[in-house]
Amino acid sequence: MQVQQPPTQRPDSMISALMPTYKRADLAFERGEGSWLQTSDGRRFLDFAAGIATCSIGHAHPKMVEAVSTQAAKVMHVSNLFQIPQAEKLARRLVENSFADSAFFCNSGAEANEGMVKMARRAQMMAGHPERTDIICMDGAFHGRTLAMLSATGNPKYLEGFGEPVKGFLHVPFNDIEAVKAAITPNTAAVMLEPIQGESGIKVASPEYLRALRALCDETSVLLALDEVQCGVGRTGRLFAHEWAGIKPDIVSTAKGLGGGFPIGAILTTETIAKSMTPGTHGTTFGGNPLACAAGNAVLDVILAPGFLDQVCTRAALLDELLDSLVADAPDIFAQRRGLGLLIGLRCVPAVGDVQGAAQNEGLLCVTAGDNVLRLVPPLTVSEEECRKAVALLVQAVSTLRKNHNNKTVLEPTA
Repeated sequence: MQVQQPPTQRPDSMISALMPTYKRADLAFERGEGSWLQTSDGRRFLDFAAGIATCSIGHAHPKMVEAVSTQAAKVMHVSNLFQIPQAEKLARRLVENSFADSAFFCNSGAEANEGMVKMARRAQMMAGHPERTDIICMDGAFHGRTLAMLSATGNPKYLEGFGEPVKGFLHVPFNDIEAVKAAITPNTAAVMLEPIQGESGIKVASPEYLRALRALCDETSVLLALDEVQCGVGRTGRLFAHEWAGIKPDIVSTAKGLGGGFPIGAILTTETIAKSMTPGTHGTTFGGNPLACAAGNAVLDVILAPGFLDQVCTRAALLDELLDSLVADAPDIFAQRRGLGLLIGLRCVPAVGDVQGAAQNEGLLCVTAGDNVLRLVPPLTVSEEECRKAVALLVQAVSTLRKNHNNKTVLEPTA
């Protein structure tokens, strides 16, 4: 007997029951394994989107499946009114493998960034400088969709229709140390930036810039706050991207890959800043619950295993080589390769949506970004064979794009 599916909208309504805040592809995935996703009708796609750099250890990883299912069968949530051993274990492991002394868990990247701003301002107040509340942010930033983080992002398109921006955020050009120097005042609490800007087009902060920022913040008693929501947790071949510059920030936010697909965010910071966050100054209902932290610990079991991050670097080097060759062979389609590790951008010549559509039609899932960039963010567990397969699919997409250009047609992804 065929089971009738419930309607996606009411008969008297012209809108889907799901609010139309996303432009969704006409694909629904039933299962995944490693770097592959499969639709309900059996089509397979090589996943170089990874849930927007979130499925860090791929789909249905045995360690993740076991950890989440075992924990769910015991206890999923108790609230932070009680001890949570899973959270204590995850915090300890993050502290042992980073600059930080303490961790706070939440549910998302935006929430982690909100908490990071609160901690910066609170620490300055506790140090005797309540006037230090301004946060210097970067042009091209993306810090999340809450009202405050829209203001930290500063993109007029995202701010439109939501009232006056939240005060206390100002913006300077990215990778410009002189602009930061000029913007610092006695009211500055922190400089906040992504070591790699993801949404605006995979733009990498140079090591020299990050080192100069660290020195400037030390000189002015301004805190250095890094948003590693997308570029952290092994994405670049180090646990955190700032490690490539050899610096120690004051606060770091992270999320996405930390839960391998399960919602969790974290704020990592120094002892001095952590001590300023006394009971009642911050909180979350769901953050750091046993189930989320079981997922986070499963991710770290994989990423912190000996040799794993070296393997990420090896895969990244292979993709860099293959993609540089592709860019050279297809200058009419790709203008430039950008990025670090497995956070890769290809700046496109045609509209990036057309390139993404062509890749999807060949069986490769990618993500668009600003500056007409196609984003490639595979699971960190991606194999050498899958890297070569992805580039081969892009080569096929290039051929299709050229054919359609010659025929003066615009390519749309097939259902």
